Amino acid sequence: VQLQASGGGLVQAGGSLRLSCAASGRTFSNYIISWFRQAPGKEREFAAAISWNGSSTWHADSVKGRFSISRENAKNTVFLEMNSLKPEDTAVYYCAARTTIGGIATARGNVYWGQGTLVTVSS
Repeated sequence: VQLQASGGGLVQAGGSLRLSCAASGRTFSNYIISWFRQAPGKEREFAAAISWNGSSTWHADSVKGRFSISRENAKNTVFLEMNSLKPEDTAVYYCAARTTIGGIATARGNVYWGQGTLVTVSS
């Protein structure tokens, strides 16, 4: 499956952005979709994930209560709604696809990755 992340940009602290991850190719609903982020000089970290049919979601503690992941399988798209953004949320955000739940917060196991979209939060 090919993944295309979009929606990044420059926003002030406290603002909001919605990222999109559009998929093409293989059956989208067969995959768990995750968002990871990588800040300059730091390792890639897990942000959120959503199950095949959207019935289960997982959010990192650092974004819980501020970010919300959702999906529309009919449109082959996953969204990451980001509210109350902080400067520390500044990173390149990547969407990724996997088929298993085990180790969901780790980059390993994701078989497809999008190209990333940059989110910059100014103070």
